[in-house]
Amino acid sequence: MAYDDAGRTAPPETSSGVPAAVLEHVFDDPAHGEPGRDRIAVHVLWEFVLLAALVAVTWLLWREDADALRGGSLKTLLVDVAALGLLTLAAGLSLRAGAVNLAVGPVALAAALHFAEQGDRGMREALLPALAVAAAAGLALALAVVVLHVPGWAASLAGAAGVIVYLERRSVPVAVQSDYDPRRNALYLFVGFAAVAVLGGLFAAMMPVRRLIGRFRPVADPARRRGAVAATVTALALIASTVLAALGGVLIAANGDGAVAPGTGLDWTVLAVGTVMLGGTSAYGRRGGIFGTMLAVCLVVVFLAWTVPQGWSVGRWALGGATLGAGLLVTRLVETFGRPRPAPPATVGPVPVRPLRDGATSGGWGMTPAPEPADTWPSVLPVRQNDTPVEAWEAPRWESEPRRWDADER
Repeated sequence: MAYDDAGRTAPPETSSGVPAAVLEHVFDDPAHGEPGRDRIAVHVLWEFVLLAALVAVTWLLWREDADALRGGSLKTLLVDVAALGLLTLAAGLSLRAGAVNLAVGPVALAAALHFAEQGDRGMREALLPALAVAAAAGLALALAVVVLHVPGWAASLAGAAGVIVYLERRSVPVAVQSDYDPRRNALYLFVGFAAVAVLGGLFAAMMPVRRLIGRFRPVADPARRRGAVAATVTALALIASTVLAALGGVLIAANGDGAVAPGTGLDWTVLAVGTVMLGGTSAYGRRGGIFGTMLAVCLVVVFLAWTVPQGWSVGRWALGGATLGAGLLVTRLVETFGRPRPAPPATVGPVPVRPLRDGATSGGWGMTPAPEPADTWPSVLPVRQNDTPVEAWEAPRWESEPRRWDADER
């Protein structure tokens, strides 16, 4: 039949039923997408809100303690932004890849303790082993996530438990032995963090890059593998996330005034994940803003500096919990208004695009044509023009036709 021959020569279709050539231009995710492109306006509006909040808190800090924004205090503030920014970038990179790394806090604290103990041997001798161990730990975490195909939060939480076992072996604070002062390079560290955050957000806003980074994110059955490309990208993201966390821990130790106190480091994880979500990165992955991460980190650090002249004692657990709660609200805001607009019935190329109907497949589009009316064939019998009801026994044919008994009588 004709439709059988056409089906054999038609271009390959994805699970949504739409040809891949059309999906490449219509859908943000060609295999399991929604029609249209993600909307960026919600991120722009939210970043304006973050900018206004940052200006307000900075003005409050200036009014309470103007010296906090001058000289050495300003350099310390900039290094704090860079240190928390590295942790936030680590959490944000893994979150955008769909496999959040919850071990960034313990890794940062372990690197800080290592740097505090080995800093007197030189910057290179103290830094390179920490980065090598962090890369190896990130590789082990990546292999566990992509080979076993398990959720990133579960695998990284198991890895965090292993790091915490190492941290619990230290019972007393460790004084920093290094003479390295990051405040001498405070401006370069801040500009470097800001450049990485903004350029990363800018590139991730492009559809091909965003699609590549978020390929590991589940779209149907979460236990279904997403392919070799998704596994490779996610593994690289987890390795880079662990290395960035170690660098952030080194800056935390070098910029501190006192000794590095041992702990679990999970408070740093909560603060980093909460800050990146506050900046506009969705908890589901893939979606995120451009300037949001940088503005959120600056807001958190300036707020902590403002609490000092106020005499408030705000811990990382409290601030991290508050930012994480606000970040959940931001996630709902981003997912609600950042999705593509509902597309009206239209034609894209040679393939008609229709909205979902009952019985459509879970891929997003039902390609089964609508049933035609059953009464399309012409009627065999003629249709009466004058449909006036008459009595059956009074029809004219009973009077015009000859009756049998009359013919017999004749």
